Amino acid sequence: MDFDLIIRGGTVVDGTGQEARRADVAVSGDRIAAIEENVEGTAARTIDADGRIVTPGFVDIHTHLDAQLAWDPIGTSSCWHGVTSVAMGNCGVTFAPCRPEDREYLAELMESVEDIPRDAILGGLPWDWVTYGEYLASIDRMPKGPNVGGMVGHCAVRQYVMGERGLDEEPATADDIAAMADLVDEAMAAGALGFSTSRTLLHKVPDGRPVPGTWASVDELYAFADVLRRHGKGVFESASRLGERDSGDLPKTRAEMAWMGEVSRRSGRPVTFGLTQSDRRPDLYQRVVDFAKEENAIGGTVRPQTTARGVGILFGLASRTPFDRSPAWQALRGLPLDEQLAALRDPERRATLIAEADALPPGLPFDRLWVLPPNGAARYDCLPEDTLAAHAARAGVSPAAVFVDLLLQTDGALVCNHPFLNQRLEAVEAMLDDPLVTLGLADAGAHVGQIMDSSQPTFFLTYWVRERERWTLEEAIRRLTSDTAELFGVTDRGVLRPGAYADVNVIDWDGLALPQPEWANDFPNGAGRYVQRSEGYDYTVVNGEVFMDHGEHAGALAGRLLRP
Repeated sequence: MDFDLIIRGGTVVDGTGQEARRADVAVSGDRIAAIEENVEGTAARTIDADGRIVTPGFVDIHTHLDAQLAWDPIGTSSCWHGVTSVAMGNCGVTFAPCRPEDREYLAELMESVEDIPRDAILGGLPWDWVTYGEYLASIDRMPKGPNVGGMVGHCAVRQYVMGERGLDEEPATADDIAAMADLVDEAMAAGALGFSTSRTLLHKVPDGRPVPGTWASVDELYAFADVLRRHGKGVFESASRLGERDSGDLPKTRAEMAWMGEVSRRSGRPVTFGLTQSDRRPDLYQRVVDFAKEENAIGGTVRPQTTARGVGILFGLASRTPFDRSPAWQALRGLPLDEQLAALRDPERRATLIAEADALPPGLPFDRLWVLPPNGAARYDCLPEDTLAAHAARAGVSPAAVFVDLLLQTDGALVCNHPFLNQRLEAVEAMLDDPLVTLGLADAGAHVGQIMDSSQPTFFLTYWVRERERWTLEEAIRRLTSDTAELFGVTDRGVLRPGAYADVNVIDWDGLALPQPEWANDFPNGAGRYVQRSEGYDYTVVNGEVFMDHGEHAGALAGRLLRP
């Protein structure tokens, strides 16, 4: 055989933004051997891609799969959406460095910040490390479907050096900073993708205090920048404090952007941070983008990352309902689905559920709670006629009554979506229209019982590109592949060219679809979470091996450890 795999007759969208072209893609081992109009030769396996688009595997730079990959090596739900490479260790929250006596603390911190069950973390991970380098070696040994890289997190570094003092608002001492810098230096030498920190006051430890690193001085942050400079590699990622406890002219937010700009200039490395729109401060996102451009104009490389749609809390019978403050609704929690449906069908219990819900004081506004269609593609465009309030008005009943009706009509599968960030798609569109802003914040593996955003690539392609025709296919694929890969220093991935790693998607463009999220009790100890599949990804190839075949795992676990 001349090749291990040939993908024949597809429309190649190579990830660079260049015009799509019809070509064959030949693979030898883990690398692309040729991309030609008609590759001559034979292969151990041939995929007919006629009528399909052929793209690089997608590179997701903002995940929290740090624990999940230990018990779910294919990385659901990311694997169903063309993702072949992921970055972990975001938002300053990592599992290394870690002394044995701190394992429970870091697991509880991750649960508090990212809603990943503590017991699943403690029981699922091997915990066969102390240093970050040993942690990467453990990840390297794990069988895994996607390629995986990690940043070393500020929370773990501070806990390792400072213990309880790491939560204080008092600055770290010079000795503390030197010791923490040494840990980051060890991590970078071992192959970490970079360093991450959390500054937002929204991230808290279980007792309600902000996570370690929230109050770090700029001198501490600059010390980590100096480590990146010495290594000449790595990205600095931040969950930043933007608009929090700030006045109208945003002096604190401007100062936050200033230290990120200085970190980038001082290290010579890119800085990236999460950015979303909120109706509470509707113009904040644009002002932050402008602040980033000011920092870049004087030598920085500071790039916001955002999602392709609203970040929404999901409501349903299996997870939570809008009426759970009511005793009758609380009594449904934890019951098997058939018992929940039986209660909803019982006239007396149904009447009690509706009456108690109607009597609750105002809470979640029902004109900001959208009903996802039970059949066909999930919709996230948040049209007024799709709110629970609109459904209730059309039916001439209360929101609680129509919620019960919809639950029964869907046999309990109803899912409602309440976007609390990126609440306006026009703001998302404006951010994504700016080449400075990159795609991120999909949070795969995190907030598993609350949100489901790891399906972001499929929504981006089906809604913004195919339906809205807002960007070209070539530009969209570039945003999902080489743009994110280059930002994180991941070489030879996110592009289709001879010599690059053979991470490839074969996609039925017309058949690409995003069904609604579903609830699954498939985490360790039976813990529940939302998952979301897709339609239209015929094949996903990782390092030359077919990983996913029409939405099902093909058996290969060829993922590698990513190093910058």
